Amino acid sequence: MRAEQALRKFLPLFGRVLVERSACETVTKGGIMLPEKSQGKVLQVTVVTVGSGSKGKIGDKILPENGGTKVVLDNKDYFLFRDGDILGKYVD
Repeated sequence: MRAEQALRKFLPLFGRVLVERSACETVTKGGIMLPEKSQGKVLQVTVVTVGSGSKGKIGDKILPENGGTKVVLDNKDYFLFRDGDILGKYVD
């Protein structure tokens, strides 16, 4: 609950999105175990809150450019990206 309260108090400005890093995949769909070195190569994140000018939606799984600004809320790491830094969206 504390993390949700912290997120309610933080609102990105303009076209920015606040994201949470998704857990790294350790096994492929075919059952192949991935070594630790290759697990962190692709940054897949989930949008947790958006600014007023953003096109993203809360809950979207996106692929941003590397970087972003690290934001710590209640001892949990989040990242802040500009809307233009989002390269794509994962569709289920």
